[in-house]
Amino acid sequence: MLQAQIFLDKDDMYGTRPLYEYIMQLLMNNNVRGATVYRGVMGFGIHQRMKRPDEIFSFDEPPMMITLIDEDDKVREVLTLLRSTYKGGFIITHHVDQFEA
Repeated sequence: MLQAQIFLDKDDMYGTRPLYEYIMQLLMNNNVRGATVYRGVMGFGIHQRMKRPDEIFSFDEPPMMITLIDEDDKVREVLTLLRSTYKGGFIITHHVDQFEA
């Protein structure tokens, strides 16, 4: 199985909708096994600017991460589709094993 993590900001938009909602709908429409959106407390990116959205008087956008998991081919397929419509964000993948009781 393959897990992908997509890093973006809460206020990133795709047209008139929040980007994270667009991505989640794309994943559901393509029958991805599962995905979760996480809101970060603090983070920084390539520009090395610390984002602290929960501090008083902060105008920082909260960092967001979407994690999805499915079979390797399905994850690669949906990420290719996402990249054909949206070029931003930072995406990583890594192999995972499903633990069964």
